[in-house]
Amino acid sequence: MKRIILSNRDRIKNRIRAKVIGSQERPRLTVFKSNKFTYAQIIDDNQGKTLVEANSSEMKAKKMDAAMEVGKAVATKAKTAGITKVVFDRNGYKYTGRILALAEAARKAGLEF
Repeated sequence: MKRIILSNRDRIKNRIRAKVIGSQERPRLTVFKSNKFTYAQIIDDNQGKTLVEANSSEMKAKKMDAAMEVGKAVATKAKTAGITKVVFDRNGYKYTGRILALAEAARKAGLEF
């Protein structure tokens, strides 16, 4: 039997995902950050579908500014799709830096979480 070794972020991510579940009324806003780009998706876990997505790969801005633009973009796309309330999933990352900037920009643009 093989033993699976998880990183700290993966263990934290699993612990968060056990509690944070997106429904049709309150879908899950999940965030992923790579070394270059920031990604955000709004997911309905009951159907297993991505409803709205935004990323910073086309944006020509610094990382923090791009994260704020992604937050605004995902919030405006969510509003046009009729989504106003979401559950925030930080995906195992600390709630600082780009994650905080994205969340605050999404709140300012009208999403509730």
